[in-house]
Amino acid sequence: MKSETRILLLEDDADLGSTILEVLESAGYRVDLARDGAQAADFSYETAYDLYIFDINVPEINGIELLKDLRNASDNTPAIYITALSDLNTLSKAFEAGAEAYLKKPFLPEELLIRVDARLKKSVNESITYGDIVYYPATKELFKDQKIVSLGAVQLKIFDALVHNVDKVVSKEDLIELLEQPSGTALRVAITKLKQKLGINIINVRGVGYTLEEL
Repeated sequence: MKSETRILLLEDDADLGSTILEVLESAGYRVDLARDGAQAADFSYETAYDLYIFDINVPEINGIELLKDLRNASDNTPAIYITALSDLNTLSKAFEAGAEAYLKKPFLPEELLIRVDARLKKSVNESITYGDIVYYPATKELFKDQKIVSLGAVQLKIFDALVHNVDKVVSKEDLIELLEQPSGTALRVAITKLKQKLGINIINVRGVGYTLEEL
């Protein structure tokens, strides 16, 4: 349902930001509007969003650097850039940071709504396959051997971070932040339970973090 879909909008232009906010909310989406990159970062730490819409040239932290930081923290929320910039170097950096699409200013707010609807519809149907596990990040549904598996909230967050970074090390610090009661011991317990429940091999890279090896 759209009313359950959360969008983080980063736009420092007051008039454009208010217009986009109104269009998205009229379409049924729940939207938080940030006026600068630092505020957007704070919002992203407090809330799990389904989509980011970032302007690039904003105060404090620009949209590209913000998305880089989020991706480095294992946040793989789909992102759309809105920008007046059109040089190839900037656009290349935008996509390297992890954006899926961009819209050049000026644009009709309704045009952005079309992009948003399409991106979110695509997200719902996207899945990640890892061995006999099929995972749908948008709905947080996980199937093993074609049977749905229920994970606790913490285990699901850890699995999400690892499966989005297969064959890469996710730092211990980033994973601990996902816990309700952060500690190294709690993380080890959660990892052990996750390995037992899914039958997967999560490797401890001593002193660094954990990784899910590519099959």
